[in-house]
Amino acid sequence: MRRTTSLAVAAALLIITMRTSAHHAFAAEYDENRRITVSGIVTMFKWTNPHAWLYVDGESESGKVTRWSFEMGSPGGLVSRGWKKTDLTKGAQVTVQGFGAKNGKKSGKCHNRQLADGRQLFGGFAATPGAPRK
Repeated sequence: MRRTTSLAVAAALLIITMRTSAHHAFAAEYDENRRITVSGIVTMFKWTNPHAWLYVDGESESGKVTRWSFEMGSPGGLVSRGWKKTDLTKGAQVTVQGFGAKNGKKSGKCHNRQLADGRQLFGGFAATPGAPRK
């Protein structure tokens, strides 16, 4: 009985530790002082938990097309800010403003997104710098 209890406690601690380390803080991955703006074509939009992801082929000043990935808030959080799952479709033109990755990769944390119809929506989550407050 004692061994079963010990194994259950160890398993619970392992699961809690794995879940906590998997979820990261904004400052761990993104640089608040590295603001980026990417205009381009949506190649994929993943409406998944715990965070949605947007992939954009953006053209640099030199004309080179580069694939960018942007982490967004959770689907539930996005819906509460006026988003619909269908707002970003493959081939749509978008402009994304966000914070660049600390590791220099073509990745960022989405802040605002302007859609082809002119709407500008907040795409981050509550801990994103500059997040609108309710």
